[in-house]
Formats: sequence, structure tokens, C-alpha cells
Amino acid sequence: MQFVQCAVLGLALAVYAVTLPDCPVSRGGEKKSLVEALGLRAFTLFKQKKMALFFIFSMLLGVSLQITNGFANPFITSFREIPEYASTFGANHANALISLSQVSETLCILLIPFCLKRFGIKNVMLMAMFAWVLRFGLFGLGNPGGGVWMFILSMIVYGVAFDFFNISGSLFVNNETDVAIRSSAQGLFMIMTNGIGATIGTLGAQAVVNRFVYSQSSVSAMTAGWSASWLVFAGYALCVAIVFALVFKYKHDPAAIGNAGH
Repeated sequence: MQFVQCAVLGLALAVYAVTLPDCPVSRGGEKKSLVEALGLRAFTLFKQKKMALFFIFSMLLGVSLQITNGFANPFITSFREIPEYASTFGANHANALISLSQVSETLCILLIPFCLKRFGIKNVMLMAMFAWVLRFGLFGLGNPGGGVWMFILSMIVYGVAFDFFNISGSLFVNNETDVAIRSSAQGLFMIMTNGIGATIGTLGAQAVVNRFVYSQSSVSAMTAGWSASWLVFAGYALCVAIVFALVFKYKHDPAAIGNAGH
């Protein structure tokens, strides 16, 4: 029934999409090269130091994107094997806890226009990076018993971690690129984050979890391994944030951000 409901919602959204205003595209009458036709011109942005650093850090931060999607549920439910936490709400309702992340993600979108205009893209992305540190660190320190508040707080900061990076990053690309390659540049941003970065992150996180968790034979050792794994992820996010703060130079222009948002 979950899939049936999703199918019905998909059809409803498809009908709704037909009712939206026209969004004309710039087709252009000139003949395009194969490179332009495939949207590869966006890679020329790597010639600009600012954009090259932005895309590289987008990839590095993209490493964090899929880690909790893959491991939050098995981590939380693993506490059911520990008598102290076996009957707790958190250990038995992992999906209910995790769904708070999606609620936070939805609400935090509303903060982006204000934060971008007030603090600028660099500081907003730093907020996202440090939010990832908290996201992982709170998982590593919390538990579904007396420490369940850490899990809940981790779910809340997820909205900042995800939205402030993905959406503000997309606005930055939109503001910093020429209209001729803007759509290709957005595609490159997605490739670097949800493509290359997320793939590296998923494979790397699996290796870390295999090393610290699934290689253990006792429940207590696996629990300690989960905590160590999350702290490793938090340490990685912290290193990325510190290096980004030091090497990425960008002068904030509130007017430019306002025009991009508009």
C-alpha cells in the first residue's frame, strides 16, 4: 500500500505540474558543438579559482549527504539488542525519529532567504558544515534512553545541514554563472554533490561501519563501534568546515543575493 499511495501521489503531482505557468527555455538558433550539447561547457568553470574551490568543497561536503540515510536506521534499531534500551520508544520507532529530519528539512527552507541575505553564502555553507558535525556527533554520543534528546536534536539540525548546503549552493551557482551555461552549471553542482560526493561517502561510510561495527562479535562492542563510526564522520565534517573557512574567499553582497533569490 505504501507504493500504491506513492503512485497515486505521483499522478496527482503530474496533473498539478500541467497547471503550472509556462517556463520558456532559451533554445538559441545557433548551431551547438557536441561539448555544448552535452552540457560539458560548465567544466570550464574550474578555470576560475573561486568556482573550482566551490565545486571541490561541494563534493567533499556531498560525502556526508547519504551517510545517515543509509545507517541511521540500523544504528538506532541496534539498541533493541541491549536490554537497557530494548523497550524504549526510540529503539523501537527509528523511522518515527528519522522522519523528524524531513520535517526539519521542510521548515529550514524558510530560513534560507534571510540567512543568505544576512550572512552570505560562505557563512551559510559553514553553518551547514558545522550542522553536519552536530548531526553525526549527536548520534555518536546519544542513545534511545536518557540520551534520546541528542537523537532528536540531531534530527532537527539535519534541516540546516541539508538545506543550507544544497539550496544555498544552487543559488550561488545561479548567481555566479552566465545564463548560457547556468543549467549545465547546476547539473555539475548536482554531479559533484549527489553524484561523486555521495557515492564516495556511501562507500567510505560502509568501510568505516564494517571496520568498527560489523567486524565485532559482541553487542557491546558493536554499540561502541557505532559510536566511534559517527564520531569519525563528525571529525571528517569538522575538517572540511575548517579548511573551507580558511581557503574559500568570498565577499558577501546582499543585493546580489537578493537578486538571485528573486
